[in-house]
Formats: sequence, C-alpha cells, structure tokens
Amino acid sequence: MRHIFLSAALVAALTVPACAQADYPNRVVKIVVASAPGGGTDTVARVLANELSKTMGQSFIVENKPGAGNVRGSDVVAKSPNDGYTLLMSASTLAINHVMHKQLPYDVARDFAPITQMVVIPNVLVVGAKEPFRTTQEFLAAARANPGGLTYGSAGPGTAPHMAMELLRLQANIDLLHVPYTGVAPAINDVMGGRVNSMLVNFLSAKPQIDGGTLRALAMSSPKRSPFMPDLPTISESGVPGYEAIQWFGLLAPVGTPKAIVERLQAETARILQTPVMKERLALEGAEPVGSDPEAFGALIKAEMAKWSEVAKAAGIKPE
Repeated sequence: MRHIFLSAALVAALTVPACAQADYPNRVVKIVVASAPGGGTDTVARVLANELSKTMGQSFIVENKPGAGNVRGSDVVAKSPNDGYTLLMSASTLAINHVMHKQLPYDVARDFAPITQMVVIPNVLVVGAKEPFRTTQEFLAAARANPGGLTYGSAGPGTAPHMAMELLRLQANIDLLHVPYTGVAPAINDVMGGRVNSMLVNFLSAKPQIDGGTLRALAMSSPKRSPFMPDLPTISESGVPGYEAIQWFGLLAPVGTPKAIVERLQAETARILQTPVMKERLALEGAEPVGSDPEAFGALIKAEMAKWSEVAKAAGIKPE
C-alpha cells in the first residue's frame, strides 16, 4: 500500500509542471523592455504584446525598466522566475554591453533562454546635407587623406552606433575622431548642424531627417540592400567588402523556462511577425521580420558577442 501512495505522489509531482505548461498562460505575462517608452524596442514590444493577448487568451503587458544602458531591465528578467511570465524584449545592445562593463550582474549566455530574433534593422552611414561627400568612397578617401580630421557621433561609448563605426574604421583602415553623446538624438542634431561630420545610426532614427533632406545617406550597413531604400548601396558594396553591423530586437526568457513554453512563444511570435498589422508597424520602424528558432537566435547572440569583443580589443576599448 505504501508503494501505491508513493507512486501516486510521484505521478502528481510530475503532472503539475506538465499541466502548468499545458495551460500556459493562465495569468498576465509581462514583457520587460530595458529602455524608455517610445523607442523602437518599446514600439515593437507593444505591438507584439497586443497581438499575443488576442491569440493566447491572457493579457501580455509591457513594462519599461530603463537604466544603465539596458542593463537594469535585463537583470530584472535574468533574476525572475523561469515560468514564462516574465520575458525580455531586448535590443542588440545585449550582445555589446559586456565590452563596456567589467562585471555585469548577469551572464548573457548562462542566464537567458533565447526565444526568437524578431527583427533586423540596418544601420545607415549618414553625413550632414552640407557635407561634400556624396558616396561612401568619397567619405573614405577624405578620411584617408586627413587621418583624424573627420569626426563621427555616437549615442555614447559602447553603444551600437559607436561599435558599428569602430568596425568600419578598422575594416576600412581609416582614422576618425569619436564624439560621444548621451543619446542618438543629440548626435544626429550635431551631424545635421555640421558640428560632426558623420554617424552610423539605425535606419529608423535617421529616416525622418533623410526624407527631409537634412541628412544624406551614403550606405547601409547590412549585408544586402534594404527594401526600404533599394537604391542605396551597402557599405560592403562601397569599398569595404564583408562589412556588416546590424541591430536587432529579440525575445528572451530566464534560463530554465520550460521548453514547451519557449517553443509556443516562438511559434506565436513568428506567426505574428508575418501578419499585416505587424508588417505595417515594422515597415514604419525600418525593420524586417525574422522569427528565428531559439537555437538560431542563441547562435546569433553568441556570434555577436564574440564579434564585438574582437572589435573592442582591436580598437583599444576597455571595460570599466
């Protein structure tokens, strides 16, 4: 009789987690965005949350936790229960932060379960409308003729615009002066105003100024041309073969989140990325849908971390 009771208890113990996964979600799911409201990551997260709420039978809400270059919000998720009810919508900064910080409160490879890379966003090399450069080749030639004489702006040390331009500097063998700002907007303003010569910035942030004629786009940083500006060449086509520096948004969960939950979230998100409402929203953001599986997204994060570590080492960027 005692064996019967033990067997029943064991079955019950094994059944509870399985049932919990089968009826997931049965309460509100929180998607943490590690940046302030209104940015591209936040916008895409809110569209996703709205669509997931419609299809998964429970509310998905967005909670912004900005601070410390996206570290604060990422840390909140890394330390949350791995039950699928706290997720992270992250930008590609997640794979760069380690080059600027000696100690992060989490380990990207160890503490997160990748769900899916949602989108890819190309950077665009821009100069002010009054600059003489009409092509990337002209810009590079001027930089080589005057080492250290041309400047570029960024959103701050270790940010995606900084690292993308450092990669260009290394691969094109040019010397540029870095002018860091506290965000993308003030850097763009100074490029438009002629106080800084150039910038590599995500297409979304630069598009209004490009359309308005206050910024001139020279090239895209993606490996292929963007469908949003098909006539604009890539940097790789423009004299720097193999150059690639993209930004992306992706969905992650705390490590140990049940595989069934991760797979369901990936499948639902990938489906939503192909819906008209999401495609329309992404087009406004200058982003292309991806919807990769967890393994592919994990491999991307690992490759990006290694890539930016090498760039930082070659550029003499040391973590603090």
